[in-house]
Formats: sequence, structure tokens, C-alpha cells
Amino acid sequence: MKKNNFAGDDNITLLAKGVLLKGEIHVEGTVRIDGRLDGEIQTKGQVIIGEDGLVEGKITAGTVVSSGRIKATVTATERVQLLKTAILIGEVHTPVLMMEEGAKIQGVTDMGVTVWSDELPKLPGSVRDLSAHRAKQVVVLEKESHG
Repeated sequence: MKKNNFAGDDNITLLAKGVLLKGEIHVEGTVRIDGRLDGEIQTKGQVIIGEDGLVEGKITAGTVVSSGRIKATVTATERVQLLKTAILIGEVHTPVLMMEEGAKIQGVTDMGVTVWSDELPKLPGSVRDLSAHRAKQVVVLEKESHG
């Protein structure tokens, strides 16, 4: 008897178009939503929401890629990518947020930035300080005309 490997990269859970699921999905691999989920998705892998997909509730994943509709709190440890037909209403917690032109988002984003330094970053030694060159005047020499 063959042993199931639920942690494999080829493990894909599909919620097909026209299917409504109320509840929770907890998996290790990829989840693709082309139907509707009212509830929670939790995976260390990837969540893909197709153009016809709709998720209301909570998404926790490594990566979220959407071209559908999300009304949820989304937490992704790697990135959230919203394709041109995507609409997201809710909260997004991720270090990287990518949006194609046409994607829409309404809500709160948290990319982990809590403070910034008041100092400007120092330029590498090979890059010259441009302010040192600002005080220099430019002299224009006229060409002699030979006539």
C-alpha cells in the first residue's frame, strides 16, 4: 500500500468553481480556490485564488496569489501578490506586497515596519557626495569663429 505524503510539493487542494465550503482548510501544500470559502485557510504553502474565487474569513499561508475576491485577514510569511482582477478588503500582514495595475485593496497593510532611522543611509565609499560639487561654478568658453 502506497503511503500518502501530505507534505509534498505536488499536494494540491482544490475548491472548484461552483462549490461553497463553510469551515476550515488546514493543509501543508498548495490550496487553489475557484469556488467560495467562508472560513479559514491555513497552510505553510501557497494559496491561489482564481478569478472566480471568493474567500471570506482568514488566510494564513507562505504565499498568497489572487486574481479573485478576498474579504479577510491575510497573513503571509513570504508575500501577497494581487493580480489585475483581484479585490482585497481587510487586513494584510506580509513582508512583501505586490500589486498589478488594476488590482484593488481596501483596508490595513502591515509589512513589519515599526520605526525608521532619522539618519539617511550612508553612501558607499565609491559614491561621491554630490553636495560637495554644488558650489563649483561652471565656466563656459566661447568658440572662436574663423571667418
